[in-house]
Amino acid sequence: MPKAHVIGLGKSGIAAARLLKRDGWEVVLSDRNTSSNLRTQQQELLAEQITVELGYSLDLTQADLPQLIVVSPGVPWDIPVLVQARDLGIETIGEMELAWRYLTSIPWVAITGTNGKTTTTSLIASIFQTAGLHAPACGNIGYAACEVALSFGERQGRGETQGRGEEEATVIQNPKSIDASAATYGRQGVSKRRVIQNSLDWVIAEISSYQIESSSTLKPRIGVWTTFTPDHLSRHKTLENYYNIKASLLRQSEIQIFNGDDAYLRKVGLSDWPDAYWTSVQGKDFLIGEKGFYIQDGLVFQTHHDSSGQDTAIVKVSALRMVGEHNLQNLLMAVAAARLAGIDNDAISRAISEFPGVPHRLEHICTWEGIDFINDSKATNYDAAEVGLASVSSPVILIAGGEAKAGDDTAWMAKIKTKAAAVLLIGDAANTFAQRLQEVGYTNYEIVETMDKAVSRSAELAKQHQASVVLLSPACASFDQYPNFEVRGEHFRQLCWEWVANY
Repeated sequence: MPKAHVIGLGKSGIAAARLLKRDGWEVVLSDRNTSSNLRTQQQELLAEQITVELGYSLDLTQADLPQLIVVSPGVPWDIPVLVQARDLGIETIGEMELAWRYLTSIPWVAITGTNGKTTTTSLIASIFQTAGLHAPACGNIGYAACEVALSFGERQGRGETQGRGEEEATVIQNPKSIDASAATYGRQGVSKRRVIQNSLDWVIAEISSYQIESSSTLKPRIGVWTTFTPDHLSRHKTLENYYNIKASLLRQSEIQIFNGDDAYLRKVGLSDWPDAYWTSVQGKDFLIGEKGFYIQDGLVFQTHHDSSGQDTAIVKVSALRMVGEHNLQNLLMAVAAARLAGIDNDAISRAISEFPGVPHRLEHICTWEGIDFINDSKATNYDAAEVGLASVSSPVILIAGGEAKAGDDTAWMAKIKTKAAAVLLIGDAANTFAQRLQEVGYTNYEIVETMDKAVSRSAELAKQHQASVVLLSPACASFDQYPNFEVRGEHFRQLCWEWVANY
């Protein structure tokens, strides 16, 4: 029996282990952590004959080496043990690559970029599902890619308990019931098997640079590149390396869609991507090349589409309920993917008009005494946080901070000066951000450290400054205080609701 070692006990690692076990591999799943929750998962997976090693890092000095190593998305690709594994000739791949190997017969839409991935992915999945296609969102949002691969191989209709201990299979047979963000299913324990549908039409995958690094053979039918700005440089070292990782996915894609309004992508333009479809919210005159999608006179157009060679109107921009010009660009890329996949205009229009937006990305939580509380927890870098500020009415009470990332904060600082009545700073970055605000001449900030203090204080300051919005847009990762940005956003949401209920 061949042996596989899966690193990382998250949903991706668990799905990868189950997929390999189903295919006859002897599987060991390891994680450096040892929390009580992981110990519970360890026991549940043991019932499936999957060995889980906690508080363990893979050791390749032993005689009995695995033939395959599968890496979860959060594990750096260049840590010494993985470099050693590749030097020893042990096949080492990411969880996304493993899923692809089981799903090569299904066309993929793969969405990558620094910002805008999640909204674009969710909107694409919504359009495909409205068109009646079985097209789950996976990867960085929704299901782990290997969960989709597991489901593809399951016998359709198995909704009852499967007979493996207390494991339960949840079968989702109506494509419209598959939430693109998978919020309903994302908090299930390991014992909940999430079976999507035996018959897949498309896979809609949000793919980070981390996942691209470890997915060498992934070849999407359609590749979408949303934006490109400095991010994750602590891992990727240089902007050029970060660009080349993203570019490798698009080069493998049969059809390429690019945001033509992104400064960096526009600069490389046709010289790097001569056959791509480009988009622009600024009208046809700003479109790069001869083929693409653009917004003009309140409509989304596709170039040279009908038999007469005329540009074709597809959908009214006003159908989209989300605020912000960046969401118009997300709309364009989603429409482009749908049209190039052969989806008709009616399904596109219906899906867009019904699309509620994405949790934690400019998500309206509540209104208290005329003040809107907005959750933009997904703004984990300076560029995303600048977009968040630009998208709401001023004056704003801004809550920012967390685990700071490398990057250029100049534009974000300038936006704070023009739109924020006050800034409340939380997390590890609070003192650093306070110093930066001082340097740019902005003094109306307070270090409050925690989200609990920030929400109550923000309400007071909003009344004092007659601000119309309280905005959580951290410009930081969440790992100093929260497991991920979703938990951070959910805490903010809960605190806002409690404030409204109590006052």
